[in-house]
Amino acid sequence: MATTIDERSELRRRARAGWSAVAPGWAEHAAYTDARGAETARWMLELTATAPGDRVLELASGPGGLGLAAAARGARVVLSDVAPEIVAIAAARAEALPNAGARVLDLEAIDEPDEAYDVVLCREGLMFATDPPSAVSEIRRVLRPGGRVAITVWGPREDNPWLGLVFDALGAELGRPVPPPGVPGPFSLSGAGVLAGLLEGAGLADVTVSELAVPLRAGSFEEWWTRTTALAGPLAAILPTLPGPARDAVAARLREAARAYETAGGIELPGLALIASARRRFTTG
Repeated sequence: MATTIDERSELRRRARAGWSAVAPGWAEHAAYTDARGAETARWMLELTATAPGDRVLELASGPGGLGLAAAARGARVVLSDVAPEIVAIAAARAEALPNAGARVLDLEAIDEPDEAYDVVLCREGLMFATDPPSAVSEIRRVLRPGGRVAITVWGPREDNPWLGLVFDALGAELGRPVPPPGVPGPFSLSGAGVLAGLLEGAGLADVTVSELAVPLRAGSFEEWWTRTTALAGPLAAILPTLPGPARDAVAARLREAARAYETAGGIELPGLALIASARRRFTTG
């Protein structure tokens, strides 16, 4: 069912509050998120041929690891996120780089001029948009003609038990799906052809979508659970509202479900990302 403008605004407000709530976790685990996303970042920068002097915008940047990797290549980078608390983390990490800065931007209404960037990057952010077609149209608008874009979202839930199992355990305890129907979540753009369709629908050219394995490894169940609850914005709005026994029950359900992924070194859960790339045409049409 389509949502109204007011409903989308409320969803965006809640999402912003959720990400603001987990900002301390993103600060604490920034090095971990950089390491886990290093191969994804390499792919995205190669797909966009990010080079010295390019004007690069990273949307939904979190602590900014992807954009900082672009800055290390000599690009001029703006790290951006919708939550001011998270932007502050990215800004602090960018202070040592003269070619990187940070600002608050909403990927569904990018407050930047037309044709301002050579490259736009968005890793694991578009799937949370309340209006993905509008968000991709905004990305196209701020790209110069010939500019390149790379977008990463999570693949199907069944291919990402590192997070799918968490939602399953929480949903079983609550007696309802997590995320609830109609609320954008990590797997909202995982359907076959959805991501490519969004880029093509916005008028972008040379669209490609590839799969990349992104496994999650942790030394123990406790490490995984602690890190996940610290970083996952959609969970931040739910877990604190549960009484202690209910939170313990969620953890117990999850621990049992995770036994199949135990290794000699701790725990390893599969993950699958979808990486799309495209460019803005030099001419309209």
